Amino acid sequence: MASARRVLVPLPDHDFDVTEVAVPWRLLTDAGHEVVFATEKGHMPAADPLLLTGVLFGQLGADPEPKRFYGDLTLTQAFQKPLTWDAVTPSDFDALLLPGGHAPGMRQYLGSGALQAKVAAFWALQRPVAAICHGVLVLARTKDPATGRSVLHGTRTTCLPKYMERSAYLLTAWKLGRYYRTYPAYVEEEVAAALADPSHFERGPRVLSKRGTATDHAPAFVVEDGRYVSARWPGDAYLFTERFLKRLSDSPD
Repeated sequence: MASARRVLVPLPDHDFDVTEVAVPWRLLTDAGHEVVFATEKGHMPAADPLLLTGVLFGQLGADPEPKRFYGDLTLTQAFQKPLTWDAVTPSDFDALLLPGGHAPGMRQYLGSGALQAKVAAFWALQRPVAAICHGVLVLARTKDPATGRSVLHGTRTTCLPKYMERSAYLLTAWKLGRYYRTYPAYVEEEVAAALADPSHFERGPRVLSKRGTATDHAPAFVVEDGRYVSARWPGDAYLFTERFLKRLSDSPD
């Protein structure tokens, strides 16, 4: 059995995706690893509330199991007392996981130059990194100080596909406005523009509703490139975390 690892999970103060945080936390801690959360000022974070109650007519929210995991997570000291981003020393951690979310509060995390500086320093350590959905934007926007390019330049990745982001927006805009459009540009467009070649972006099979679970990975899709693992949306969270766990077990002590 691999030794316990310390995994850093930065978050915004609110509006992150329930599943993309709670499922990795549950699987990582069940495997004996330590998950350390960090928010901008050390405030206890909160997930997007609509994903707990149901986005539209009780639908489109998180599944029951991730919601149960999130309830357990909120009771932990690690979640209630996160580090500040400024207090993070990248070399103190064995791995980095970047969750997603689409509601407006995510901009605090997705657009932070201070957080990107920490991510750049961690990326340079050549340790395992995982990003899912909008979390890939953090990497796309993080510049390698030596080249001025995104740290993802030269790396294969996926992220929230344009068709999925657009479909969710069109389905809900009459009620929720731009809730599903975090930025004017689609996530896929910004991520793809940061890559060395368009072929390095992998969209995966087309899916709109069926999600992977702990026992059924058939609907899920992840991209693996060396120490880096990426996924598209909450429906990939279980397989995404399993592949990330493999990176942790393979990384040197």
